[in-house]
Amino acid sequence: MLALLLIATTFGSNHVAARVAFDHGASVTTAVAVRSGFTALFLLALMRVLGVPMALPRATLARALSIGLLIAVQSYCLYSAVAMIPVALALLAFNTFPMLLALLSWATGGDRPRPAALVAMPVALVGLALALDVFGKPVSAGGIAWALGAAVSFALALLLTARWLKDVDGRLRTFLTMGVTAIVVLVAGTATQAFSFPNALAGWTGLALLTVFYGLAITALFIVLPHLGTANYAVVLNFEPIAVLFLAWAILGQAVAPLQMLGALIVIGAITLPALKR
Repeated sequence: MLALLLIATTFGSNHVAARVAFDHGASVTTAVAVRSGFTALFLLALMRVLGVPMALPRATLARALSIGLLIAVQSYCLYSAVAMIPVALALLAFNTFPMLLALLSWATGGDRPRPAALVAMPVALVGLALALDVFGKPVSAGGIAWALGAAVSFALALLLTARWLKDVDGRLRTFLTMGVTAIVVLVAGTATQAFSFPNALAGWTGLALLTVFYGLAITALFIVLPHLGTANYAVVLNFEPIAVLFLAWAILGQAVAPLQMLGALIVIGAITLPALKR
């Protein structure tokens, strides 16, 4: 569980760095392409240096590439949601993915979630609603649909990684996934002229940091999660927005209302409940 908390916090750090990059001229397409492309290139170099075997059966390679397409779809859906509805609502809808992951795993023959985990999942969503201060914000059915599409595609990507690629080296899994995502975004971004780079040093720093944080987090997630019981541990991933909340308060100076703090405490309690029940 501690590993997933660290991963969620690292993902949160990536979002804070991304906010800095966006505020200084970087586009979303640029951020996704850079973080995916550099992560793939770094892992390729690392595997070459360490002599990690990269040959895969054709069927396994096809499965890895399909997971990469799911990650690309997830990125597109989530950013489409953010463009249509407030970020807080998009994050809340997207963060149903840990619940979807646990239920999909159970429905397809995986471990049944423990009662404590089943209780923790909806409680965590209620806490997130408070922490993200979503009440009273304008709701768009289309935006919610995009965010839920991102949640479904990400849950499927994590589930299939655990099922299909469990025995594949985690670095190779991440390399293939990020490589496909980078290629898809590069092609789409070039076709739509959606690339825009930072116009200040702070923006380039944010772009570099989001690449480092995202690369570390996604690699660790693809290594750790297949070896855990996803049905019981997926709820821990709901900590990411809470990490963003505290990091934005500490680094960006954003205010945190008492009700948001209460929501954060509810999420933390929901995450620790299954562990205490064990």
